[in-house]
Amino acid sequence: MRRVVRGAWGPREESTEALAARWKQMLDQLAVLLPAAGSGSSDVWTWQHIHASGPATELRSDEKSLLAALRAEQEDDAWSDRTGYGLGLVITGEPGWKIDISSRAGGTSQSLLQAMIIGVSSPDDAEIPDVELLTALAEAWRPDFGSVIDDDVLDALEDDAGFTVGEPSVGWIGYLSPGRAAQVPADLTAARTELRGGGVLLEIAERGDTETVVQAYLRLREAGALQPLPHPMDRAAL
Repeated sequence: MRRVVRGAWGPREESTEALAARWKQMLDQLAVLLPAAGSGSSDVWTWQHIHASGPATELRSDEKSLLAALRAEQEDDAWSDRTGYGLGLVITGEPGWKIDISSRAGGTSQSLLQAMIIGVSSPDDAEIPDVELLTALAEAWRPDFGSVIDDDVLDALEDDAGFTVGEPSVGWIGYLSPGRAAQVPADLTAARTELRGGGVLLEIAERGDTETVVQAYLRLREAGALQPLPHPMDRAAL
């Protein structure tokens, strides 16, 4: 069983030191929330670092190692301050468990969203803390919007609501930055949690209830809470 925890935001230039701290905060939380998915010691996991070319290499989740990986990417001839840093990480743990992360952060592009995308594969009977996972991503990266989704939700949004990948959206759990949260309708049926640093987490439906997710998406879009950032993008969040 696979789900995707994701967040996206507009241009936000950041130093390698700031990005390494964000990465460590998130990876530390993944180790706490999904202990069966990792490998290495209980406090420092060893990930496979996926490169654009060549074999994967080991990368520990301590801040020094993460900073070194980001600086190495910056020194590559293909690096651009517009697209930012794109670490890709994979880890496997106990049978049936896998986490894969793709990312783009620290960039200044006015047309390409920055993003953090965490794929979580787990045994069918595993209990997954979806709320806590999206909270961990949101508190580490301060995205403009975020969600927990799977292929069924994505297909339903595309087929029944006219959603296009890259647009703001929600899943059975959603996150909205403060500017978006201010436009959430008062009558939306969803549990709401204010997060540290701002923004709101919405518990919209149980996994599998795609109809409720689609209806919430349409209601939020109608209210303006899911309007795209202006193009060219001139801010990280609405």
